[in-house]
Amino acid sequence: MKYPILIFLFLGSVSLFAQNVKISGTVKDSIGTPLELANVIATKKADGAMESYAISNSDGRYQFSVPSGEEYTFVASFLGLAPETKDVNIPEGGDNINLDFVLMPAANQLDDVELVYEMPVVVRGDTIVYNTDSFTNGTERKLGDVLKKLPGVEVDENGGITVEGKSVTKVMVEGKDFFDGDSKLATKNIPADALKKVEILKNYNEVDQMRGLGNDQDNVAINIKLKDGKKNFWFGELQGGIGDGEKTRYLGSAKLFYYSPKGSINLIGNTNNTGDVPFTFRDYFNFTGGFRNFNQRGGTSFNIADSGLGFLVSQNNQANEMETKFGAANFSYQASDAWDLSGFTLFSDNQTNFIQRSLRRYIQTNETEVNTSDSDQRNQLAMAKFSATFKPNARFQMDYDVLAKYSKQSQNTDALSVFTDADGEVSNPITENQDNSPFSLNQNLNAYYTLDEKNIFAGYVQHLYQNEDPFYEAIVKVQPFQNILPLDENQNNFDINQDKLLKTNKLDSKLDYYYVINDKSNLNLSLGTTLSRQDFNSSIFQILDSGSQNDFEDPALNNDVTYKFSDLFLGVHYKFKTGIFTITPGLTFHDYITDTEQVGVSTHENQTMVLPDLYAIAQFKQSESLRFNYQMTAQYTDVNDFAEGYVFNNYNRLARGNTNLDNAIYHTLSLNYFNFNMFNFTNLNGGVNYTSRVDAIKNQTVIEQINQVSMPINSDFVDNTLSANGRFQKTFRKLKANLSANVSYSELNNIINSNYRKSKNFTQSYQGSLETNFKTAPNLEIGYNRSINQYDNGGLESDFYTDRPFANVDFKFLKGFTFTADWSYYNYYNDDKTVQNEYSFFEASLWYQKPESKWEFRVDGTNLFDVDSLNNDSFNETFSTTTRYYVQPRIVMLSVKYNL
Repeated sequence: MKYPILIFLFLGSVSLFAQNVKISGTVKDSIGTPLELANVIATKKADGAMESYAISNSDGRYQFSVPSGEEYTFVASFLGLAPETKDVNIPEGGDNINLDFVLMPAANQLDDVELVYEMPVVVRGDTIVYNTDSFTNGTERKLGDVLKKLPGVEVDENGGITVEGKSVTKVMVEGKDFFDGDSKLATKNIPADALKKVEILKNYNEVDQMRGLGNDQDNVAINIKLKDGKKNFWFGELQGGIGDGEKTRYLGSAKLFYYSPKGSINLIGNTNNTGDVPFTFRDYFNFTGGFRNFNQRGGTSFNIADSGLGFLVSQNNQANEMETKFGAANFSYQASDAWDLSGFTLFSDNQTNFIQRSLRRYIQTNETEVNTSDSDQRNQLAMAKFSATFKPNARFQMDYDVLAKYSKQSQNTDALSVFTDADGEVSNPITENQDNSPFSLNQNLNAYYTLDEKNIFAGYVQHLYQNEDPFYEAIVKVQPFQNILPLDENQNNFDINQDKLLKTNKLDSKLDYYYVINDKSNLNLSLGTTLSRQDFNSSIFQILDSGSQNDFEDPALNNDVTYKFSDLFLGVHYKFKTGIFTITPGLTFHDYITDTEQVGVSTHENQTMVLPDLYAIAQFKQSESLRFNYQMTAQYTDVNDFAEGYVFNNYNRLARGNTNLDNAIYHTLSLNYFNFNMFNFTNLNGGVNYTSRVDAIKNQTVIEQINQVSMPINSDFVDNTLSANGRFQKTFRKLKANLSANVSYSELNNIINSNYRKSKNFTQSYQGSLETNFKTAPNLEIGYNRSINQYDNGGLESDFYTDRPFANVDFKFLKGFTFTADWSYYNYYNDDKTVQNEYSFFEASLWYQKPESKWEFRVDGTNLFDVDSLNNDSFNETFSTTTRYYVQPRIVMLSVKYNL
């Protein structure tokens, strides 16, 4: 049998419930009113150990199961009422029991903190409080390990957190931002043994005056409460290690934390060559530093694009070689009752070697290219932020933030491109060199003022300055773009270079006025503007064998462009509640102006439009809702798509802009369902999203052999995308079942060599798993993931499949030993089996920490099966790609850690 462990786990889970007795009943107050969200806990009378717990539903009913053959103490509690205790002896093989509780008013009610600590879960309004000790068994190392064991909480492999299907936007410790809420730095660095409670804050808004005025249902924050011994003291860990993996491997890390009522300090440092990258290139560009789009429902999409040259990124955090240095510091300080100050600095130096082999299939020309490349990349990334909040009273608050980001990026690639043409097979050796040193400064000033209970004002101003200077060089044997580039052909190789410089100044401002009609409705008026200016310069030139420079004077190979964009808007939104429904319709009136100036020609466009939006919620219960969202969006692009001179994207791709480009219109609809049932510990959420793009900005591409030249245009056809997702999670005492599915279907229209071509893309991912959560016994998770990617580009079909069973185990044994292991098997293939790769990743750790000792000794192994490569596939309008990426070898590390 291929997977006998599945049968073993199933039989084990059945035996888990075979000797259990179901306890159920109601919790009511003294006048017989059912109490929703009351807590019922079962502890063993012999040693006081918690066995199970439940939370009552809207009818006051609760239920759970406990093993028979024990005497238990059952305690029901509810905030504001005195708890009731009942002792029950359950004989071996006893019958199910009905146990009702009536809670009386309490003369001296315990405070909230004591009650929250005693119960595994307490639900209080929009806040869920988890007592972490009730869900952990001591094998957890970091915050992420703890969060994975909490009902309704999920942590992905990149450290992202979702609660009941909604992404967590902020992580705090003792009410203080942890690196402005970045979840990855929190989940992978905060030590698990420092946690006392985890507070889930739903409908979160950090500005008191704004709560309830807008739609905060998708805003979720997490606040970590520390154990008493971790306050007013430094805590953390120091670790060092050495090992082997085809060469000497090393690691060193320091994580130090200090929290007091007045402030906090967090220090994180890491250096290693084992492939553990605390802060990646992708993290850097996704890190907002707490800056948010304050006009999300305004209807305009105008984003400043990255003007870089597509630096490689690691796949599944894997590459052939990786070496990293990382340091970060974060502070917060309550200077007075009115002033709060905070900030952080962050530095990362990552050196990565990529070796990969790609098979590209060009749709229009039916050419096949095999590209083998070896790239050395270095990313030096730095950012710093300072924030100040001034709140002299409950009626006024002002926030100021400044975020500076700087990076120095370089990538040097040696590649061999092999393809066929009319003369046979062509081998084209390629050397590519890329450099970029972008800098940005983002400033934000917000003010909130409550005139009275009916009138509330909010003002926002945000300014972005950005400077980018990407340089690109390609040295090729085969002359590219003969009809475009006037290259000197009497050279050994063609050394083509490109300089670019792009400066951006962007100002966003908005004034919001809220008139509170009553406790069920309010009116919101918004007046604002977006102003942007971008100056773009580029030139393409050739370096000759002699070292001299061959400048191209053709205006088509140079850019000197000034692009201005402005959006003046007035919006009105009306929010009202009726029954279970909360509905917020809105209209935003826009006046758009775009101006370009290039090669002595100026253009001016002015357009007005009205963009509607609608947000509606059906709140069936406190924990169950259905949400509908519709938005009509005008998409405007930045200067990169207006500059009409050619620019290189890589050795076989040229692009140029289109000064006659118009905006696109997006119609986006979504319907999402959320249900987190604490009564039977079931988490169910799902959604359907549909996007229709009219006058979509698409690339018109001309392909000759494998060389591509593209220009953006407004498509005459409508692009459609439909996606759906679902997640089911249910806990059966010590066993948790997980099911998830994500599917996406798109129909896109492209123009290739002057011919319209429809491409269809259907991707599917399904996963199921079972996991245990015992206090003392070994814990196991086992699951299966299947991914299907189906591409149809003008009748040329490609289907790729990945089957991935996986398992992980952790357990403690003897006194102080802990063992963990993770295994994943990959079977990657296409429909005709011309592409196939099977491999397994296996990681294991063994550590010893004597009880009450601060020292920990570890042995860690990664890629223990010594897999050399993994696969990935991708699809765009011109070609499909299957790529094999080479990864680091087997690495075994010995390390010592000291816990402060």
